[in-house]
Amino acid sequence: MMGPIRHIVMWRVSGETREERAAARQKVKAAFEGLRGRVAGMTRVEIGLDISDVDYACDVVLVSEFATAADLAAYASHPEHLRVRQELADLRIARFQVDYVAEDAAFGAIETRHPTAAPVPHPRGALLAGE
Repeated sequence: MMGPIRHIVMWRVSGETREERAAARQKVKAAFEGLRGRVAGMTRVEIGLDISDVDYACDVVLVSEFATAADLAAYASHPEHLRVRQELADLRIARFQVDYVAEDAAFGAIETRHPTAAPVPHPRGALLAGE
């Protein structure tokens, strides 16, 4: 059985000034946040705005998860998604996408230390979660 499908999209947005790009970024964020609860099969959605301030970074990232590949395929032609794409068409200057089968059980749960490594104490004295 295949696990959930993670759909990640990153955009560079238009704007001549920092303020114009900031407004475009906020518009993208608000538009995709408006899809929460409106698309069947979309189980999670997170929209982030870049804080790196490097010239080669994307401005906005969408990290979403779908129960099945069929749900992701249906999302591509969902009326609400098409409305958002149309609404934002003039704002994007570049778009990058990756879709993959999520192997971790919890969204965003990534083990950051080797499984045989000793527990790492927290600065306040407690062990990290799960220890």
